[in-house]
Amino acid sequence: MKKTKEEIIEYINNLKGYQGYIQYSNRPINKDNDIFTITDPKVDLQDGFIYEAYFCNGNQSISIKQLNDSWYISQTTIEDIPATDIQTFISDIEKLPKIKMAQIWEEKEDELCENMSVKKLKKVVFAGFEEK
Repeated sequence: MKKTKEEIIEYINNLKGYQGYIQYSNRPINKDNDIFTITDPKVDLQDGFIYEAYFCNGNQSISIKQLNDSWYISQTTIEDIPATDIQTFISDIEKLPKIKMAQIWEEKEDELCENMSVKKLKKVVFAGFEEK
């Protein structure tokens, strides 16, 4: 789903019940303003633009990435991801909760492997923050 700058701001501000974070182009992630562990996300855009953002409500994962003059939204249903594929990572940001991410792989024939079927990374999905 392709969006403009104004549309992506409206989209994020209308999300309810999601946790996640926003990475802006003009500053590092601020744990007080850019990370949403309990509250609904809100865009805090003074200068710059949203570079990427990840949100999850337990059932649905949303990733937003900026490319050229547009923002692209990818949605993934968390139930479709095996629990063994969700891993927890510790952040560099002090006092940030541990982040849960999942890698989704798909089998594809690869001409560099004599056309055998190999697993290739399809996408990485934000699966929320780990509960304390």
